[in-house]
Order: sequence, then structure tokens, then C-alpha cells
Amino acid sequence: MCGRYASSRSPEDLVDEFEVLDPRLERAIGPSWNVAPTDEVYAVMERSPQDAAEPVRQLRTLRWGLVPSWAKDAGIGSRMINARAETVAEKPAFRKAFASRRCILPADGYYEWYAGEATTSRGKPRKQPFFITPADGSVLAMAGLYEIWRDPGRPEDAPDAFRWTSTVLTTEASDELGRIHDRMPLVVDRSSWAQWLDPRVRLADPMELLVPAQSSGLTAYPVSAAVGNVANNSPDLVEPIPIAEDGAEPGETDDAQGRLL
Repeated sequence: MCGRYASSRSPEDLVDEFEVLDPRLERAIGPSWNVAPTDEVYAVMERSPQDAAEPVRQLRTLRWGLVPSWAKDAGIGSRMINARAETVAEKPAFRKAFASRRCILPADGYYEWYAGEATTSRGKPRKQPFFITPADGSVLAMAGLYEIWRDPGRPEDAPDAFRWTSTVLTTEASDELGRIHDRMPLVVDRSSWAQWLDPRVRLADPMELLVPAQSSGLTAYPVSAAVGNVANNSPDLVEPIPIAEDGAEPGETDDAQGRLL
């Protein structure tokens, strides 16, 4: 967790939902039911403008896959899509962001691949994708961190000289959702949004304000293996499907990264 998620709400809806005062969208991105690593995503954060002491809530577009400020190149971001809550305060890649660059990554839900007892013709466990989403249809406010990376190969005044990137915080899945995958995202409860986003608040432990996704009234159901191909992106991907007795489903995926068989 978490290697794919869905985010179909419009920026206008997110501005209203999260009470954003200062949208900073250089470009709008369309709805996606198959968000993959390195994709552009929406993130809610609070930052202090130069002419104001109080941080202001913003909606920005970031890339999914955090690139630490000290990284020599941006390629490391594809391996930094998740940050373990157990070590985020100490890990060099995340500790500075955890201190003052916390954000919320809004989602409809996320995907996990479950390996059952059935096997493929190659003898590998069949992996069935599940969509895990709030049962009441509300937004899933996934806890995230963001960083701003300076591209040394670009002039400082170039429009793409600074790359904004993000990661999702995860924790151990201990309830029934743990049968699908042993990790799950951490969620920011609405009552904790202000504290989590405020860069002036110093936290020693992310669990001070966050809750495991399982505590947010989630439901999980099987969906088409078409989600395993990043070229597929439509509302059909989050529709529940029946599972055959042998566990097979046409075009099912070979692993949790979504490679097709």
C-alpha cells in the first residue's frame, strides 16, 4: 500500500470540501480512477505567504512520489510513493517534511491486490484487485507529506526549476482489511485537519493526529483487473464485479504493481 488510488473530485469540490482559501493550481488535472506513481495529484496544504504570518490553506498540484530536497535527481521519487508512519520522524527522506510540510491527498479510495489460493498457469498466486473506499461516499483524506526539489539542471527562474512532490503515510493493517494487504493508508479525521496541516505544529508521532484507514468506515470489494493497466482510466474501474469460483477474472494482474499477465 498504496500503489494505486482513485481521485475523481473536481478542484472546485475540493476547495469547498477542505475550505481552501488560496487555490494555487498552475493547471487543473482531470478526474482519475487509476492514479499511479509519478502522476500529478491534488494536495491540500497550508503555507505562509511572504506578506502574512498566518498559514493559508491551499490546493496545489503535486507529483506522487516524494523527491527529498537533497536528492541528486528526481528518479528517486518513483520509490518514495509511501512513507511508513513507524519511521517517518527519523528517516532522512521524510523527517524534514514530517516536521513542517504535511498535506492531505484527497481520494475516492485506493486499490489493493489480494493473493488467494488459486494460481495462474505459471504457478503464481492469482492476485485479485480490490477497491477500498468510504462506505458513505465521503472523501478519503489520506495523510501525506510534500517536498520541494530544486532541479540543478534548470535555471532558477525556469517554470519547472522546482518540483513539488508527495508521499502517502501508511501503517499496519490489523483488522479484516489486513487480509487483503498488511499495510494501509493513514487518514486525517476532519477534526484534525487544521492541526495536521499547520506547519507551526510540531509532532513527535504521526499517530497523535492520524487514524488507520480501517477506522474510517471503509468497505472493500473486488474490481476488474483492468485497473492493472495504467492506460485504463474510467469510472468502470471502481465498479464491483463477481468473482468466479476458481478466483479467475479475465486479464487479471500478475502483481500489486499492476503488470498484466
